[in-house]
Amino acid sequence: MINQPKILAFAGALRKDSTNKKTVQVAAKGAEKAGAEVTYIDLKEFPMPIYDGDIETESGVPENAKKLQKLMVEHQGFLISSPEYNSSITGVLKNTIDWASRSHGDFDANDCFRGKVVSIMSASPGGLGGLRGLFDIRKILSTMNIIVLPEQIAVSHSYQAFDDNGNFIDKKMQARVEQLGANLAEILLKLK
Repeated sequence: MINQPKILAFAGALRKDSTNKKTVQVAAKGAEKAGAEVTYIDLKEFPMPIYDGDIETESGVPENAKKLQKLMVEHQGFLISSPEYNSSITGVLKNTIDWASRSHGDFDANDCFRGKVVSIMSASPGGLGGLRGLFDIRKILSTMNIIVLPEQIAVSHSYQAFDDNGNFIDKKMQARVEQLGANLAEILLKLK
């Protein structure tokens, strides 16, 4: 497809069987059906130290952060699903954002974020589905010149929401999450 939008999809979770990884992969299916090229990554494959200005001064930006920055710059949009930890954003997602926003020879601060469009979602075993963490994700990303789409989804009781193939048991929820991904793809197509 000419002008096919490119979307980077990832979860702010490290656990192998994370319901947020499953959720963002369902959204990615919807984006692909709507015509986007989606790259799914697992943040576990990009280990980085906790952001520390001393590390940055002494050693520079870690190689995995640079790899992630390159991927982020190559995509126009992001699909992000993250659990809620203590009513807020996860440490791994915040650390990823912190390192990705650092300047070095190839990138200026916020090159990875400026002008991007993102859809956010969460999944949690609790009754609110991680909703409180989405407020903080929205706040952080909005200050980095990212367009955060207004619609978001919080999947409650996520430990019992998926079948063995990683799809939602509830077909309406499957359709809603796929539509969230499709909406991002459609907006990116319009912006091109």
